[in-house]
Formats: sequence, C-alpha cells, structure tokens
Amino acid sequence: MSTNVHGTSKGSTILWATLILATILTWSIGALGETGRWGVAALAVISFWKGAVIILDFMALRHAPLLWRAITMGWMILVWAVIAIAYIKGLAQ
Repeated sequence: MSTNVHGTSKGSTILWATLILATILTWSIGALGETGRWGVAALAVISFWKGAVIILDFMALRHAPLLWRAITMGWMILVWAVIAIAYIKGLAQ
C-alpha cells in the first residue's frame, strides 16, 4: 500500500481553511489595536505557525531531506529572531 507523502486534497483544503481563519484572526487583532505584549505574542505565534504550515505542507517539505527543512525553517526562525530582537529593543526605549 502506497501512501501519499503530500497529503490528501481534503487535508490540504482543511489546512487552507485554517490558514484563512488564522489570517482573519490576525487581521482582527490588528484592527482591534491590540498592541500590547500579549497581542504581539499572539500575532507572532499565529504567523509562525502559518509559515511552518506553508513551508512543510504547501511547499511539500514535510518529508523532504532534513537539509531542505532545516534551511527553510531555519530561515523563518532567523527572520523571527530579528523581528523579536527589534521589538524587544523598541520596548526598552
């Protein structure tokens, strides 16, 4: 029995719908003006999750060689680390 390493169309549709809901949630947080630490943390967690879903599932890297996953996820982690440092430095002023 062969398994589809790229998932199913139903699974992809559910992930896509979840990404849309997450986008609406992040937009809502911004529209409400939630600029406190908890609001920013929620935005960061949601967008990091969205990036991981896109990289691993929609770019089909979940079952790719470790090097490719490490490069793409590492890049996202690096970008988020720079954003977090800039945010924390901005709070200190």
